[in-house]
Amino acid sequence: MVEEKIGVVAHFFSHINVAAIKITDGTLKVGDTIHIVGANTDLTQKVESMQIQKTPVHSVKSGDDVGIRLNDKAREHDIVYKVA
Repeated sequence: MVEEKIGVVAHFFSHINVAAIKITDGTLKVGDTIHIVGANTDLTQKVESMQIQKTPVHSVKSGDDVGIRLNDKAREHDIVYKVA
C-alpha cells in the first residue's frame, strides 16, 4: 500500500465528527481513500464528501482547508495520507 502525505488535521469537531484538514501537498477528491495517523489515531476510510466554507466540493488542492466527515475521532496535528 503506497501512501502520499497530503495534509494535517487542523481541528476536529467532535459533535459532528468532522475534521478540518489543511491540504499541504497534492490533491484529494471524493472517492479517494485517506489514512489519518497520530499518536492515538489510525483511521482509514473513503472520502464520501468534502466541504470548503460549508460549500460541497468534489476536489481540493494544496493550500485548501477542507472539512471531511470521519467515521472515527481524529486529533489536531494528525497526519493525513492519501492511499494510492
